[in-house]
Amino acid sequence: MQVVGEADDGAGAIAEYARLRPDIVLMDLQMAEIQGLEAISAIRESDPDARIIVLTTYSGDSRAIKALRAGAVGYLLKASLRKQLLDAVRSVHLGGKHLDASVATSIAMHVLDDPLTEREIEVLSLASKGNSNRQVASHLRLSEETVKGHMKSIFSKLDAADRTHAVTIAIKRGLIEI
Repeated sequence: MQVVGEADDGAGAIAEYARLRPDIVLMDLQMAEIQGLEAISAIRESDPDARIIVLTTYSGDSRAIKALRAGAVGYLLKASLRKQLLDAVRSVHLGGKHLDASVATSIAMHVLDDPLTEREIEVLSLASKGNSNRQVASHLRLSEETVKGHMKSIFSKLDAADRTHAVTIAIKRGLIEI
């Protein structure tokens, strides 16, 4: 194995991929300018056969699913052992896929969950910034009762006891970012 290039951000990753056409790309999700998901999509659009492994600190099932849908064929945590990284690179190079065991477990635990709707994610994201139901309602041009209904649904879907618990769960799973 040989490292043939590096990039500081998503735009650089896209440019370096086009220039170098490496066998495997290790991509972080959190980067300046263009984020990892956008870079994965752009690289896969230019080369549908590109093999991209996400190497990140984010273990949330939602982030992993988004990365895989964007075209990543592997998802590995930076805390993984060096041997796991080498095994993942080898597996993906041979045409396989690789998913960190803890991330796979998280995905499996939530695969049958009723997902949050886009509106519920918007409501929870605004609530995570300290907005009251009234402020969320104003921002989204909804009634306060509608926001309360969304919050009730969010609590149920996330099995959360309150707003703080719901926000904590959503951040951990990668459903929202703060």
